[in-house]
This record gives sequence, structure tokens and C-alpha cells, in this order.
Amino acid sequence: MNDKVESQYKPTLNLPDTEFPMRGNLAKREPEMLARWEEIGLYRKIREARAGRDKFILHDGPPYANGNIHIGHAVNKILKDVIIKSQTLSGKDAPYIPGWDCHGLPIELKVEAKVGKVGEKVSASEFRQHCREYAAEQVDGQRNDFKRLMVLGDWENPYLTMDFKFEADIIRTLGKIIDAGHLHKGFKPVNWCSDCGSALAEAEVEYQDKKSVAIDVKFTFPDTQAIAGVFNVDVDKPVSIVIWTTTPWTLPANEAVSVHPELEYSLVLLKEADEVLLLATDLVDDAAQRYGLDADGYEVLGTAKGKAFGQTPDQNEAPFKVKHPFMPGKEGGDKFVPVITGEHVTADSGTGAVHTAPMHGVDDYVVSNVYGVKSDEMLVDSQGNFIANPALEALELTGLSTADKGNFRVLGILNERGALVKKANITHSYPHCWRHKT
Repeated sequence: MNDKVESQYKPTLNLPDTEFPMRGNLAKREPEMLARWEEIGLYRKIREARAGRDKFILHDGPPYANGNIHIGHAVNKILKDVIIKSQTLSGKDAPYIPGWDCHGLPIELKVEAKVGKVGEKVSASEFRQHCREYAAEQVDGQRNDFKRLMVLGDWENPYLTMDFKFEADIIRTLGKIIDAGHLHKGFKPVNWCSDCGSALAEAEVEYQDKKSVAIDVKFTFPDTQAIAGVFNVDVDKPVSIVIWTTTPWTLPANEAVSVHPELEYSLVLLKEADEVLLLATDLVDDAAQRYGLDADGYEVLGTAKGKAFGQTPDQNEAPFKVKHPFMPGKEGGDKFVPVITGEHVTADSGTGAVHTAPMHGVDDYVVSNVYGVKSDEMLVDSQGNFIANPALEALELTGLSTADKGNFRVLGILNERGALVKKANITHSYPHCWRHKT
């Protein structure tokens, strides 16, 4: 069919008459449309037209004022814009007030790279001002990009967490929370990155496989007959409760050994070593295999539940204490730590007895608080090195990194003191900083 024939049929077709162009041409039309919306004040007109109607409020979690927007920002904002516009078309007054989170370590790291560290090249007040200026630049860039997504909102009057009024309102709100008695004041261990030099929120911690040294360590009972009596046996050999840990560097901070109150524990005679170990009954065979013992190399002498020898919440004092493998007491001599009970202890692996360092674990901290077990001081500095402390200096630990040399020095001390039952390399899931992967 030639063009002449086509033109004869075209007028006979019943086609709709519309002003819509055949091509979208968005690259040209989108800026024009946005300019038109700005010119007529579309968002304000909608607010005026919907004044007095039923309200629909969408509480929008603010994006972080750092970096260009990405597909995650786009999906987030467009979906929320669809909800706002659908509620508006349903006749409701649905305002949208955008906002930005202007505080946090990523901003500080960017500014630090530009102007240097606080106290070295700039003062704290100058550094904060640089952070505010950087955040403001990021807000402007992201705001323009969000407008290009055709998201309607009060873009000229956003809420910014760095606005002084906003910060003052946070303090006022905190005051109301305190007045209402909802604030619990206390301490707890938090994740810390020695590279960032900052605490990490739970969301900033990711788990990756890591190779570690797992060790079984003896904490010896000073009174053999007393602990043997709990198990209704007669023992004239040293008795030790064994803990299993993948973080040897935390042992200097040990303040207790935890057992489960309802788990059954066994006194196990190691025939060749001529000593007795206290292990969870369900883990005796696994531990013996780990220690290289055959069925004839050990013997279970007696059993008892954890609450028979571990302190329970209704007791004012621990019935038994055990000798720390190497740390000295406050006034010289040996250090002894209580055996306590806790629901967090399991018999899934290890020995059924948990090395408890309240400075280095939330479970450890919580169970220690139940029994008033306290640590005198943090033994590790913000760079992850053992501090200058008389006890640590005597053990040649001061200044060593907990990540490597300090960890291996603890292994050496345990071996020297005869407290190391077994060590082995394992691969396990371990917390890492999401920024530095350390």
C-alpha cells in the first residue's frame, strides 16, 4: 500500500483527539513540569484546598545527609509519595514534611579527611561548624534530586536534626521522659571499633567468619573436699571447673564463672593427669574427645545440678569461688571469682561453664549485675590495647593489641601456669565493623 492510499483511509478512522504528544520526551518535559509546580506553588495550593479536612500524617524516617541519593532512596521516597498523593486524592489533608538526619560518624569521617582530626588541626567548635556546613551541602544536593523524582512536599521548610530548635526540642522531650520516670540510668557493654574510635550501634555491626583460637581453661577450687561433697564423692585430687572461650584476651577481665542452675554437671577424673574436671554432663564425651582421651582415660565420679554449687539469686553470697588462672587479687595473692548461675548458659558446645567478663559482653554484664559482681576498671583502651596497669605490666600485657600479640600472650601465660587444657583453631561467626570490616 502506498502513501496515497494510506492518506485516503486515515480520515475514516475514529481516533481520539488529544493534546498529549506522541513522545514522552521526559528529559525536556520533567524540568518544565517542576518549574510549573514551583511557579504556581502547587504544594501550598493543595494544603489550602485541603485545610480543615481529615488529616493523614506519614511519619517519614529521614535519610542521612551524606552522599548522593541511590535506588534505595528513590524506592523509599516514591512509594511514600504514592501514599501521600492517594490520600490527598481521597479528600484528606495529607501534608508531607521532609527531613534529614544531620548527625553521625560518616559526616565526621568525611570532614576529618578534609580538615583533619579534632584537637590536632582544628578545635572542636571549628570541627562542628565544618560538619554543619558539610551536612547543609548534602541536604541541598539530595533535596534537588528528590524534587526531580516528582515527590511533592514542603521542600523549603524541612526538619533538620542539626537545627538548634530541633535539638532543643529533643532535650525538652528527654526531660519529659525523665519526669515520667521512664529513663533507666546505668551502664552496659557496647560494640566498639578501634579503627572508627567510636561505639557501634547494633545496626552497624555485621557478622563474618573469622579464624580464632578456642581454648579450654581451668579455674581451680581451693577446697577440694567441699566441692566433692556437693557431688557426694570422696576426692583427694585437684578439682577445676573448665570454661571454653574463643576470646582469650578477655580472660584478664574475668570476674566470675557462670553455670546453668538446672543443667546437670559431672566430676570427671582424668586418670593419666590425676586430676578432676567439672563439666556439663551432656558435654563430657565431647570434651574428652577434644582432650584426646579414649573411653578408658576418664571416669565420671558423680553428678549434681548447677544450682547445687553455683550462687542463685536468693543467695547473698556464692557458696564456691574458684582461683583465676593468672590475675592477682586486689591486695596481692591469688584472685578468686564466684561461681554463679545464669539462664544464658547452654550445653550446646564447650564445657557448660561460661567465662564471665562483665566488661566484654552483654550477657556477662546482665548476669553479673544480678549478683553484684563488678569490674574495677576497663583493661583495654580505645585502640584495642591493654592499658598500663600494675597487674598487666607484671604479666607483660600492657600495650599489646588484643587482636593479636595480647591474645597470644594470654595463651602463653595460661600455658606457663598449667591452666590451659586445650587450644584449637576454629572458624566462627564474629562481629565486624560495617565500615572498616575489622
